[in-house]
Amino acid sequence: MPDTFRLMLAQLNPTLGAIRANAALAKDAWEEARKAGADMVALTEMFITGYQTQDLILKPAFAADAIAALNILAKACADGPAMGIGGPALRDGRLHNAYYILQGGRITATVLKHHLPNDAVFDEKRVFSPADVNGPYVVNGVRIGTPICEDAWHPDVAETLAETGAEILLVPNGSPYHRGKPNLRLNLMVARVVETGLPLVYLNMVGGQDDQVFDGSSMVLNPGGRLMAQLPQFDEALVMVTFRREADGWRADQGEITEIPVVWEADYRACVMSLADYMRKTGFSKALLGLSGGIDSAIVATIAADALGPENVRCVMLPSEFTSEASLEDAGAVARNLGCRLDTVPISGAQGAVGDALSALFAGTEPGIPEENIQSRLRGVMLMAISNKFGEMLLTTGNKSEMAVGYCTIYGDMNGGYNPVKDMYKTRMFQTARWRNENHRPWMKGPAGGVIPDRVITKPPSAELRADQKDEDSLPPYEMLDAILEGLVEKDQSVADLVALGFDREVVKKVEHLLYISEYKRFQSAPGTRLTQKAFWLDRRYPIAMRWRDEG
Repeated sequence: MPDTFRLMLAQLNPTLGAIRANAALAKDAWEEARKAGADMVALTEMFITGYQTQDLILKPAFAADAIAALNILAKACADGPAMGIGGPALRDGRLHNAYYILQGGRITATVLKHHLPNDAVFDEKRVFSPADVNGPYVVNGVRIGTPICEDAWHPDVAETLAETGAEILLVPNGSPYHRGKPNLRLNLMVARVVETGLPLVYLNMVGGQDDQVFDGSSMVLNPGGRLMAQLPQFDEALVMVTFRREADGWRADQGEITEIPVVWEADYRACVMSLADYMRKTGFSKALLGLSGGIDSAIVATIAADALGPENVRCVMLPSEFTSEASLEDAGAVARNLGCRLDTVPISGAQGAVGDALSALFAGTEPGIPEENIQSRLRGVMLMAISNKFGEMLLTTGNKSEMAVGYCTIYGDMNGGYNPVKDMYKTRMFQTARWRNENHRPWMKGPAGGVIPDRVITKPPSAELRADQKDEDSLPPYEMLDAILEGLVEKDQSVADLVALGFDREVVKKVEHLLYISEYKRFQSAPGTRLTQKAFWLDRRYPIAMRWRDEG
């Protein structure tokens, strides 16, 4: 029997639907593992297809293409280490989330997922069938048990594998980021190790897929829960782990433990990675956005510069008669600091033309929100025209506070293909700007230093759609608004709960009303980076036409 087992962990970034490209990535990892003398290379859940597939996996041709690619890959990787790789499997007409073991030119084992997640962003019961728990498989004399992702969040699969002879647990994952996720995973995996007495490898993918960001943070635990290796958060990595057989079972050698970044950095990195991958995976290389001189567009411009490089970001200032000189100066400063192109396209002429066209119909009415929104929609029209003309993806810049209460104009400032700050409340935007001004990392393609001027962070927020307008004319102060929204959205608290915490009932009811009547806007909004467990899209699915209100 062998006394050592060398496992290479491939924490990589597959592209959904790019089956042949994903197979090539797997083959490259296998080649590196062979050169390094590994016994096995492990890739993540559903790697051959990318993840999450949603309903794409229900197309028979897609699933068949993926399975065929796995058989080709097995033959191509015959002379060298075994490979573990995720992909779909068909059994008796049923589709499964599976993990394949490729050895000696063929598929020697197929593990089928038992627990299918059906909460938050996951809806696997819609597309996959559950399977009975598989026993361990053997690689070079070592019995390995593989709970697939959700299987390791419950005790039964790991316990069954231990009882049927598994010596090492290998857990392939497609686990997306949200705040606090690394600690949650660690605590759960330590529980599996304590329950089974087995060493455990938690292997997670990296990369952005629509709203979700897979953050890696793969780890290796020895019995007792001791952390032996921690792969970087958000970075691709190929890392060899050596296990040694001891009198009481297998133990991993101590490896490098990469520190998990603080939450401000993790959130910002998630925004940057999700935008970069969304652009790359949809075929765009350049972006543009409307730069207003406010905090939201300044942060989105900075994220875009860090994700794509300043040379690939166009900022456009679209002033009206209500745009202050300070806003013009601040927008110019942000663009200069970042090194992005800045174009100025006044909307006053177009605004006048629309006003003239509507003057007879609007005669005898008082100017108000419709006239204000014309400005926003004209900006949206012009930005989309620039996007179409130059092939640059338009980014939208509304924060979660605005998205929650509808303080945004549909077909206006909501226009765009992606919103990297969609799940970030306004009060977090200020702290994020300060963090970015004070920190720079190698993965940031934008310049270091205070790229967002202090005045942009400290001045009262304003849409500047009428004279002397401030956001607080229409909304509670953001500190109060965000606290109420945290209760209503993140915690599902009742009106009575929030009143008991000291908030004025009338204010809470106003926020609740705005939240519910704005659902139709969010339904039509651009996708954006998921940072919390209650992001607007798959995490929180509410009807649009709905009359219930909390009268407690």
